[in-house]
Amino acid sequence: MDQTSRNDPRHAVPDDAAPARGVPRDVRGLAAAGPGAPETWLRIVQVHDRITRRVDSALHRQHGISLTGFEVLRRIADSPQEQASMSDLAEAVGLSRPGITSTVTRLVEEGLVTRERGDADRRLLHARLTPVGRDRVQGARATHDDLLAHLLTLLGDDAAAVTDALARVSAAARRTR
Repeated sequence: MDQTSRNDPRHAVPDDAAPARGVPRDVRGLAAAGPGAPETWLRIVQVHDRITRRVDSALHRQHGISLTGFEVLRRIADSPQEQASMSDLAEAVGLSRPGITSTVTRLVEEGLVTRERGDADRRLLHARLTPVGRDRVQGARATHDDLLAHLLTLLGDDAAAVTDALARVSAAARRTR
């Protein structure tokens, strides 16, 4: 509708006209309608995908390691005696058994970790960080953390609320497995 039509009294809506069925007359006190579940899900997926690609690219360029490889190395580095079981790594990083096996194999080939049998249960395999792996993860950690901090500053004052809300959704999704 152009400006002329808007000012034309023939297009004016009388003040006492009934609103469309189901639409309240006075909406000033109503909370703004939030996005629906599909849009929220789309935004979560988009943000995850874009940040993942950006961080993965930076880690490849600057440290010669993928984001998945970094996450595995970081989990091992943060574990007692810098070793972790394959099942713990798979759970922590969100990979399947074959996925964690493939990732750890690449890290072994690069000299970043070794595979060892568990002391208590010889059937269990553990990944242990090598000195080269320790150096690599320490250097990559700064790149990873600085880039994430930079990107997530865009959350501003909403960071705590977003983090809390996502933690609740994550916990609820985990319980339904």
